[in-house]
Amino acid sequence: MLPASRATIPPQQRGEPWFEDGNVIVLTEDAASDVTVAFKVHRGVLARHSEVFQSMFELPSPMAEDVEVAEGCQVVRMYDRPTELSALIRALYDGVSFQYESIQDFFHIAGILRLATKYFIAHLRRQAIRHLLETWPHTLDGHDRFIERALRSSPVGDLSYPYVHPVHVLNLARETHVSIIIPSAIYILSLYPLPDIIRGDHPKLNVEHPSRPSNQLSACDLQDYTLVYQHRIDLVMDFIRKYCCEREPAKGCVGQPGLCQKAFFRLGSRLSRSWVVRTGPLTYMVQVIDELAKDPNVCTMCRRTFKKDVLALREKIWAELPGIIGLPSWKELEEMDMS
Repeated sequence: MLPASRATIPPQQRGEPWFEDGNVIVLTEDAASDVTVAFKVHRGVLARHSEVFQSMFELPSPMAEDVEVAEGCQVVRMYDRPTELSALIRALYDGVSFQYESIQDFFHIAGILRLATKYFIAHLRRQAIRHLLETWPHTLDGHDRFIERALRSSPVGDLSYPYVHPVHVLNLARETHVSIIIPSAIYILSLYPLPDIIRGDHPKLNVEHPSRPSNQLSACDLQDYTLVYQHRIDLVMDFIRKYCCEREPAKGCVGQPGLCQKAFFRLGSRLSRSWVVRTGPLTYMVQVIDELAKDPNVCTMCRRTFKKDVLALREKIWAELPGIIGLPSWKELEEMDMS
């Protein structure tokens, strides 16, 4: 039951924060769990961060007969998840410090991003997006750090880094209109087999939490997944053929005549037999550079030129990634979501 007009809020319904000197009570009821939680806060603190809050608090005097009052304060009813509203209010008072050490951290970020977007709290929205970009990056260097951390991080609660499933990331991005994290999330999702995604039985999808986004892949994201999945395979095959099998010696090659070219062909033949469907081309190319560096049959000049060409190819692939799914450039996405 919600408290009646001019009632007292039971202790078990008092959420955090609850300031005894507060002058407005924000009361929310989670329809899914039928839980009612109240927060006693300061009208001015919330209003200064959000025009939406400011409009909500423009109410008649608490002495008016038609105003709901509890604990001597006006009551403003909201319909957000109590855990998310609590996190948002605490962030407005104390600032926010995001982490990414477990899937619970992602859900915390998701809740704040969701309500910061809903209530037009620009600085909190930017902070949440900026933190998400540390894991779901918009730069190639960020992608490389993502892969490095995924390879060296120990599982947390039986979930491997990045702990959250890309489907959850995509659905959060769609819900909050954050486009800049979509390309990298789709790229990582393209490493998952489609039957696994459709079954929806991955452990990361089955973690229960009030702030968990939808488990279902939308028709739009299914299309983007398919485009990037095919694009990724084409990239691997083209790289093996053009950059390895068909590669000519570098200008200034100092190896024995024909030796470097034969080594490249052998490398390409070996790669064409060993690559798998789940190969990520950006990481794969770095691994091939390292593999070639150990081949004594390739001269220093050919190795150096190969590395330069492949690194330039990786930059090109990354720059073109948003366009594969019909999004504008990384720079434009950053201006859209971070300004």
